[in-house]
Amino acid sequence: MSKPPTVPPLRPASSVDEVLALYRRWGSQHYDEALSQTDHAVQTAACAVAEHSSDELVAAALLHDVGHLLELEQRDGRGELPAEDRDHESIGARWLAGLFGPSVTAPIALHVRAKRYRCAVDPEYSDGLSDGSTRSLVLQGGPADAAEITSFESNPGFRDAVRLRAWDDSGKIEGLEVLPLEHYRPLLEQIAARPRP
Repeated sequence: MSKPPTVPPLRPASSVDEVLALYRRWGSQHYDEALSQTDHAVQTAACAVAEHSSDELVAAALLHDVGHLLELEQRDGRGELPAEDRDHESIGARWLAGLFGPSVTAPIALHVRAKRYRCAVDPEYSDGLSDGSTRSLVLQGGPADAAEITSFESNPGFRDAVRLRAWDDSGKIEGLEVLPLEHYRPLLEQIAARPRP
């Protein structure tokens, strides 16, 4: 399925400071959910931590929607969010590839496909989606078809993307108190400093 043009190419992120500054500027904004971007990010990361996930998956959970913030940055927060799917998962993964390897960026790049996959292989899953995720599912192409299921399962990290998707769905509780964004700075810096495979 072809997607509409996305935001113009961005230079890759160069530091954890740059990533966290993006959240400071735009993290209070909402994207089709009741929670702010930052609240959703830290709740999603908290879900990954609760399951004793790897550092890289915790980072992926925290940063999975950074593509939405990049779009806000490029629009300087002005105007309505577009009515079409803007491929935020790919935009965010490409930008973060300046700092992190595929163990962080691949689940991010696949988390929308993971939603479409889960809707196809487990019809009851779609009943539990938030209103925002239900609306965006339509824009993202609806449940995956048979060829898309096979293609998704051929990705070596598809199971991590499915896990990330579950945390993404769970990280939408208004008023839930979890560790703040800044708590994750040392983790992100450690991962960014590791040699790439």
